[in-house]
Amino acid sequence: MDFTFTEEQQAAVEAAKAVFGPVAPDSVPSPALTPGAVADDFDRALWSKLADADLLSLLLAPEHGGAGLDAIALCLVLRESAKTLARVPLLEHTAAAVAVQTYGSHELKEQILPRAARGELVLTAASAGRTGHDPAQLAVSARRDTDTDTDTWILDGAQTGVTWAHNADHIAVPAHTPQGRTVIAVLPHPHEGLTLAEQISTTGERLGELHLDSVRLEPHQIIETDEAWDRLHQLLTTGTCALALGLGERALQMTGDYTSKREQFGYPVATFQAVAVQAADRYIDLRAMEATLWQAAWRISTQAGGALPTAGDIAVAKIWASEGVRRVVQTAQHLHGGFGADTDYPLHRYHAWAKQLELSLGPAAAHEETLGDLLAAHPLG
Repeated sequence: MDFTFTEEQQAAVEAAKAVFGPVAPDSVPSPALTPGAVADDFDRALWSKLADADLLSLLLAPEHGGAGLDAIALCLVLRESAKTLARVPLLEHTAAAVAVQTYGSHELKEQILPRAARGELVLTAASAGRTGHDPAQLAVSARRDTDTDTDTWILDGAQTGVTWAHNADHIAVPAHTPQGRTVIAVLPHPHEGLTLAEQISTTGERLGELHLDSVRLEPHQIIETDEAWDRLHQLLTTGTCALALGLGERALQMTGDYTSKREQFGYPVATFQAVAVQAADRYIDLRAMEATLWQAAWRISTQAGGALPTAGDIAVAKIWASEGVRRVVQTAQHLHGGFGADTDYPLHRYHAWAKQLELSLGPAAAHEETLGDLLAAHPLG
């Protein structure tokens, strides 16, 4: 089997390294040092560089100003972004744009995609539901207005923990209809009936608690395809696994650099068996995270068949990402000793980001339950 990335995918990685490489993790605002939110906005300067490098339109078709690449290319770029803790909504923006491109109306595509490709519009998605533990599509209701002659949709409900909501121009909000179907509302922000309360993430970033009170949208702003939300959620989850992998790789690299220089009893601590074994275990975690990530991204990109539906591979990838990134940063903190908790050193930032990624879109236990349901419905062998 050939696991080599294509030339186009490798070119995307090189472009990402050129953009993210100069970002210093020390410059990323620390949640341990900042009361409240670490910033009011994401890194707009970095966002502009991503737009100039055509990294905001990787998965969009050429007619919308994109490169027409796949989920694997996106995950490669996200992996690089996490190594430097890049404060940009690249995953949410791209995933929402792909949903519009694949399932949106012609009018919605023309309204959003060209400007999204240039970074002039910022997109995000609501994926945490009302509490963070219930399905996102059940937190908001959507119904057609039957009381007037206007052909509009009415949305009511709430979503918690919406990433970058305060700074996005459009928010993709899943909702359920009275018929039990799931639709996606592409909601402009600001909009009448939409309010946002501030929440603070583990990383110190501003999240939005989104409240919808009889919000009216035109039919072209509603994506009605049944599979649209599942596909959007799958891409968000797989992209989160890519972020966890990149972050874990950088944390382990920092640990290797530190333990190679830190001496005790006249020898680098990296030469001690107890240190080497712990680092080796975490390296195995990262390689498992990587293998399961590419399997999930490949299934999304190709829609290839398998013993289980694509959701099974994504669940396996998220289980490894959640458990693996937690173990990696905990070991990194331990092997750094007291230096790892020093707020003048960037490792504590990686620990905070890792905890956020571990729980985002469900912890390992939630995905283990999903995998169990899939195995019960699709017996192997």
